[in-house]
Order: sequence, then C-alpha cells, then structure tokens
Amino acid sequence: MTSSTGLRWEKIVLKLRNPFRLSYGVSETRQAFWLRLPGDEGWGEGTIPPYYGVADAAMEAVWRAAAESGRELPDNPAEIEAWVGTPGPAPARCALDLALYDRIGRQHGLPLYKLLGLPKPAPMPTSFTIAIDTPAAMARMAAENRHMPIIKVKLGSDDDESRLKAIRAARPDARLRVDANAGWSLEEAIHQVQALESYDLEMIEQPLPKEQIEAMGEVQKYTRLPLVADESVQTLQDVERLAAAGVRGINLKLMKVGGLTPGLRMLKRARELGLQVMLGCMVETSLGTTAMAHLAGLADWLDLDAPLLVSNDPFDGVTYSPTLDLSIPERPGIGVQLRNE
Repeated sequence: MTSSTGLRWEKIVLKLRNPFRLSYGVSETRQAFWLRLPGDEGWGEGTIPPYYGVADAAMEAVWRAAAESGRELPDNPAEIEAWVGTPGPAPARCALDLALYDRIGRQHGLPLYKLLGLPKPAPMPTSFTIAIDTPAAMARMAAENRHMPIIKVKLGSDDDESRLKAIRAARPDARLRVDANAGWSLEEAIHQVQALESYDLEMIEQPLPKEQIEAMGEVQKYTRLPLVADESVQTLQDVERLAAAGVRGINLKLMKVGGLTPGLRMLKRARELGLQVMLGCMVETSLGTTAMAHLAGLADWLDLDAPLLVSNDPFDGVTYSPTLDLSIPERPGIGVQLRNE
C-alpha cells in the first residue's frame, strides 16, 4: 500500500495551433493540471475550459486535502469512487480517479480497457474540429485538411448557415457534425436544425443552454438529425432527463462528470435508455484523451482530437492514422508516457 502523502500536481499551459473560437469567446491557450501519485505510480489530468467557471483554487483544494489526509491508496477499482468522494469540482475528482485507475492498471500490468473489463477498442475515426471564423477561413481550414474524413464545425454565432455552406462546398466528401455550444435561443434552434438538414449532417450538438433539457427535446421534434447533448450532461440524472425529453444522444466527457467511474455508469445507462453516445474531450493533453479512448469500444462516435489541436502536448498516448483513425497504446494503465521518454 502507498500513502497519498506526496501527491503532486502542476499546471501546464497548452498552446493551441490555431485560435479557438466558440460561442463563448476566443482563446489561444488553455490550462491543464497534471496530477501525479507518490512515486509516479499513477497519473491523472484535471482540465476544464474557463467558461465552466471552475476556479484553480477549488481544484487544488481537493488535491491538497487528499495529499494531507495520508490515506492509503486503493488497490481495487471498486474502492476508487469512495476514496475520491464527491466534494469539489468534477475535473479535480476526475484527475484523482484517473490517477488511481492508472496506478492499479500498472500494478496488474493491464491496459485500462482490460482492467475495466471493456472490449478492446478497434481503430475508429475521430472528428477534427474547426472553430468559429469567417466562412472563407473555415472553408480554407476544411480544404487544407482534406485527408480528415470527419469534421466537427463549431457554430452558435451569427451567419451560421453561411459558414456551413462554405465548408460543405469546400468538402463535399466530408462527414459533417455541427456543435452550437449552447449558442442558440429556442426559436433560433428550431429554425437552424431545419435549415441545416440540407447540408447532410450526422448530428447537431448542444443547440441550447445546458439547463434547457426539456426545451432541447422540443427542438428534437423538428429534425430527423440526432441532437446530442454536451454541456447538459454532467450527472446520471441529466442522462435520465435527456432521454425522457426525447433527446437522442449524449457527448460524454470525463472532465465534466468526474472521471471513469461515474462516466462508465452514465455510458451504460445511456445505452439502456437507447441513447447514442459520443466520447468527447476538452482541449486537454493526451493523458486525459487516452484515458477516454479506452472506452471507445462502447461508443457510436469519437470526438477525441484535442492532442491534434495542441502544439506542446507533453505526453505520448493515443495515435492517429493519416485519416484520423484513433488507436490506444497497449501499455499498462492509461498507457501514457512523457514524449522525451
């Protein structure tokens, strides 16, 4: 057994290859936290965009309390949830959850998916994200990445249809997904989901603010396309409400739900309720993205392109084929190592 005393964490400023424009604003960097168990026995990540309103101090308070408790680290996955507890922000709990799973996987010499008893993820394509810009700039980005078969288009601003029209003209071959990032009103969403159907989309993500779950179900009635909830999916109760409202899919992200333990519970319940499931990520490192990729054998869609958006990812984990088929490492635990190793 190992004591939690000696738990360490550090900030990493992630530099984006291109400015990232969403309905919430523009950013050129994002901040991540790398959590390390004593003796580097396990690693975790806690990363959340600023628009979620989670303070660094609140994150660090969770880790400081864990470090100062001196509790013995669990050696059984069944003990992780109770050890992590429920206080504090979800991404802080996620970092602990991932580090503990990573440690146990390493102890047993098992990749994370085997430790969890999940099917081995076959190579599966992820989408590539194009952030909000002018229609011409977004079309140019789509054309420059012609080898990428699936494009996720960020919308939720004015002139959205012109943006999508320009991208579709530049890439008539691409599979397109739209993410409004809660940027539309109910009236706008009803109009947009009908207007955008003609561009041969696979889905439309988070058309309304996160608390408007029942209203999102109302919007779903106006389109044959699956509406996929993202910001609205943070608890198991959210999954239940979304299914009851008639929304057809969820985008599951470890950082917003608190880690693998609650994430897997939500994924399996979504399946029971007939929902389609996308596995997503924040703008984060390969550490968090690789942990999520171990669940890919249960997913309909992947949106795990964060390492491709960052120019200084310190970790080596998931790999991408030229057409963005994602593969996980077979190393024990999460399977991530530092690039210089």
